Amino acid sequence: MPHKTVIIGGGAAGLGSAGGVKAADPDAEVVVYTEFEDVAYSPCGIPYVHGQEIPDFERLFLATKEQYVQVGIDVHYETSVTGIDTAARTVQVTGEGTVGYDTLIVATGFEYADPGVPGGDLEGLYYVKNIRAAMEWDKVLDSVKRAVVVHATPLGVEMTTSLAHRGIETHLIDPNPWPLADMADADIMAPVEESWRELGVVAHFNTTLKGFVGQGHVSAVATSDGELPCDLVVVATHKTPNARLAAAAGLKIGSTGGIVVDERMATSVPGVFAAGDAVEVPHGLTRVPLQGLTGSHAYAQGKTAGVNAGGGTRAYKAVYVPWGTPAGKWVIGGASFGETTATALGIPYVLGQAQGISRARYYPGVKPVKVKLLAEPGSLRLIGAQMVGQEGIKERADFLAMAVKHGFTFHDLSTMENVYSPAIGALNEPIVVAATNGLDELRKAGKL
Repeated sequence: MPHKTVIIGGGAAGLGSAGGVKAADPDAEVVVYTEFEDVAYSPCGIPYVHGQEIPDFERLFLATKEQYVQVGIDVHYETSVTGIDTAARTVQVTGEGTVGYDTLIVATGFEYADPGVPGGDLEGLYYVKNIRAAMEWDKVLDSVKRAVVVHATPLGVEMTTSLAHRGIETHLIDPNPWPLADMADADIMAPVEESWRELGVVAHFNTTLKGFVGQGHVSAVATSDGELPCDLVVVATHKTPNARLAAAAGLKIGSTGGIVVDERMATSVPGVFAAGDAVEVPHGLTRVPLQGLTGSHAYAQGKTAGVNAGGGTRAYKAVYVPWGTPAGKWVIGGASFGETTATALGIPYVLGQAQGISRARYYPGVKPVKVKLLAEPGSLRLIGAQMVGQEGIKERADFLAMAVKHGFTFHDLSTMENVYSPAIGALNEPIVVAATNGLDELRKAGKL
């Protein structure tokens, strides 16, 4: 009998793990259960279809259902797994009864945190997740005049920009003093807030959600600052791990509410692996557990879980979290953490900052790039970075995450080589200038 792996969840982690199993054991039987009508699409692209930067939802599909059949991955659509018995190595499946497995992968994803306020059952509250639902909501947006986005999370930031691009009067409410306050610094987000104002967005910071108001359909959002009339609300609260099945099955759950896994993505129960938004993984420097990272993290975790579930060997290391996203007319990003997080965790740091440019100053389309680097005092080892610009942010974030991981110092970055070509890179790379400025400030202060 071929080795059988059951996978719960059809997102990036679930499908990544299916491919991982097949890579390790081409003869393995792989069965995927998903509650939704589709797999193999990019939910991260949904806000950009709503903002009409991407012309249609069909472009978000990455593979056809037939392609999974052809490679021997058996996907059961619109099918729920209601229970796991790890002792018997079985799962309970709606409409199918008891299904056995040799190895199990839990990739149940995330849920939006319950706002916990009255009116949560009203129509007109949009939780961005499923592509089929998004297609229907997109039709609704054609008639929406005024929308409120609840919370300036990464999705909230994307949807705020997308709705404004759509020509909808957009209000954003958040209890923090600036957007993405849990991960980004105020100075990085200031240009974003300015560009939102140019787009007509009205941001309400230091503002608490009190409830959703309406008769059957939402007509306003009640806040600590008063009521905001609206036709639609995008609820973009914090992503929380969907780990109920795992917890009920006795898998160890961590401090974030995510499933605890090791480098193999193995859980506390033999033969059971987990990946994606349902798990927590450690930050490489602080060892603080993190949950709800990006699709690329989920896919890589799934690949690791699948390879190991299929009998191979693969490790997923602690993360240094390169991140980035468009926001207003800007792109923001970074690696590891910034000043806000360092201060909250009591981590000492020294700064190197630069206001640079993305190309030669005389080349058409040159854009500003602000780079801020954080280093450990004394060793000057890089521990974090944040940036705001309009091009080249993603590539710098990827590089800086590796620089943190491998212990590069301000000295290393100050003397690093960089591409110079007027059309794609300035003579003075902003990362180099930021590190050099940091060293100069330390010399002036007599600390170097």
